[in-house]
Amino acid sequence: MDVFSALADPIRRDLLLRLAAGPARVVDLAAGHAVSRPAISKHLRVLSDAGLVRGTDDGRERRYTLDPGPLAEVRDLLGALAARRAPVSAGHLDGLDTEVRRAARDRRWGTSAAGTAPTPGTTTTKERIA
Repeated sequence: MDVFSALADPIRRDLLLRLAAGPARVVDLAAGHAVSRPAISKHLRVLSDAGLVRGTDDGRERRYTLDPGPLAEVRDLLGALAARRAPVSAGHLDGLDTEVRRAARDRRWGTSAAGTAPTPGTTTTKERIA
């Protein structure tokens, strides 16, 4: 199973957060959830198959620890997404807004963007009103 599929389940994400604090037994991990211990074991198996956790035998108990190595793939994807800039920034939109307002004002007053009079044969708003 790949890391992204393993992280898709909220219970598995919570288990990883818990294991980030230190090793834990299945019974300890199950105590914080409304699911059974066998269900937690299945989630841990999925996380283990993805390489995110390791289980070690400690007497009759099995302790699980977080292995953050495979999370590098997730970090890389998130970094690449964060590095991408929006194609249009807020500054570009502000500039566009200014130009639209200027063009609307020029149309109302019958001047061009350069501040010159309209071309011959056209009427301005002022002329139509008079």
